[in-house]
Amino acid sequence: MRILVLGAGAIGGYFGGRLAEAGGDVTFLVRPARQQALQKGGLVVKSSAGDIERPVETVLSGAIRQPYDLVLLTAKAYDLATALEAIAPAVGPGSVVLPLLNGLLHIDTLTARFGKERVLGGACYIGGALSPEGHVIHNGQLAVITFGELAGGRSARTDGIVAEFGKAKFKTVLSEHIMQDMWEKLVMLSTLAAMTTLNHAHVGEILAASEGERCMLAMLAEAEAVAAASAHPVGSEAAQRSRKMLTDRASVFTASMRHDMESGRATESDHILGDMVRRGAALGVPTPLMRLALCNLQVYEAKRAAK
Repeated sequence: MRILVLGAGAIGGYFGGRLAEAGGDVTFLVRPARQQALQKGGLVVKSSAGDIERPVETVLSGAIRQPYDLVLLTAKAYDLATALEAIAPAVGPGSVVLPLLNGLLHIDTLTARFGKERVLGGACYIGGALSPEGHVIHNGQLAVITFGELAGGRSARTDGIVAEFGKAKFKTVLSEHIMQDMWEKLVMLSTLAAMTTLNHAHVGEILAASEGERCMLAMLAEAEAVAAASAHPVGSEAAQRSRKMLTDRASVFTASMRHDMESGRATESDHILGDMVRRGAALGVPTPLMRLALCNLQVYEAKRAAK
């Protein structure tokens, strides 16, 4: 299976690196500066599951000459339009695109561009970052890709991907209800992103405040209400998992959106929080806390744009 990974950052670098480590035919589609760094020092991953330091195949946008069997899309939501143009030459009649973006909005964009038959649903769960040296830093033990057919069920191609991914040092989950899984992740992620960016604090610091848990659970309830009104009510297992994660007073868990905000970078605020607020408004579900968190990020983005 020929695999193209768009990006060699925290997500693409880790999962693509593990696939390459396992002997997969993996090429990274990267920008010129990242290509130069990878050609000079190889891909470096620091992880409790084992470090990686190896040369990898790279290609620049515009240099793809034939389709790939699988395109692993790990771009940020705000770079989606550019990403689509970059991967278009790699998507042929027999190709499939597996996006590992946060949120849901990108699914409609991808299916409109490449057709529903060439797009899978997907989500990943990992704590990771890119160091100033360009090394992929894997934080914690979690490293999971969940994916499946948008229409549900399983297929020969999803089974083939499971077989390929199963060789690598990360957990693969083939879901027969991937849209439900993506909704459940969005509910948790939107709550985490809203609370940690609004308070400039990680979960434990928020819960240490007298109103912290009350506000955390109220934000979670708004997100769950939007999901339920969208015909994707959060299941009991996922609900318990989110509550445990978001009410752990010893947790230093925070959203990558907070890291982006505090580092002066662009955020996925509109793709995550904006989408939840708009869906709530369209369905008559009030989201006052989520709207406040969105406003906070909109102010940040406006100030950032004005610099």
